[in-house]
Amino acid sequence: MSDPIHIFIADDHTIVRSGVQALLETIDDLTVVGEAADGKTAVASVLTLRPDVILMDLEMPVLDGIAAIEQIMDQWPEARILVLTSFATDDRVFPAVKAGALGYLLKDSAPEALVQAIRQVHRGESSLHPKIARKLMQELSRPSSQPPTADPLTPREVDVLQLMAQGLGNQEIADKLFIGEATVRSHVSNILSKLHLASRTQAALYALREGYASLDDA
Repeated sequence: MSDPIHIFIADDHTIVRSGVQALLETIDDLTVVGEAADGKTAVASVLTLRPDVILMDLEMPVLDGIAAIEQIMDQWPEARILVLTSFATDDRVFPAVKAGALGYLLKDSAPEALVQAIRQVHRGESSLHPKIARKLMQELSRPSSQPPTADPLTPREVDVLQLMAQGLGNQEIADKLFIGEATVRSHVSNILSKLHLASRTQAALYALREGYASLDDA
């Protein structure tokens, strides 16, 4: 059996942390390795523990979830963060995704949806509640305030973008394209820079909007 997915829970409500941990500990391939009740403690603990998936609430004392995501991603760009919150408003959704969250799930989702989202984010895939996905697609359909660079994507960067849109992680993309993972990381960085995007989730949605990929590919 493969190693379990190590999960960190950041939420200021004890009953939520306890309930989520109790649920996850019933799943063979999931285990909770730490928790925090505020964003500052979450950042410090995550950077020490390096869990596979971080469940991040957005409303927390000392440091809110969005700021915590920004700090984690700044120091550990490979972190895989799944937002778990009650809020679906634009002022929470867009900053969280721009900060680098791979997934966004509402707390009224079914337990099965949470388990599925954790596994998707662990694989490097985007996992978005349908309501959130619609919001992001609507946002991306608006003209960008910062047009893409005049430097177009190279054919190889298009290949990488298409595979990102399918939810593949860097190593999986490397294996498919027969290139090194470091080369994939470089391509991903160039793609985000050229398109003025901040995360793989944004890149995947951009690929869908611009026709580089379709939902059937995922």
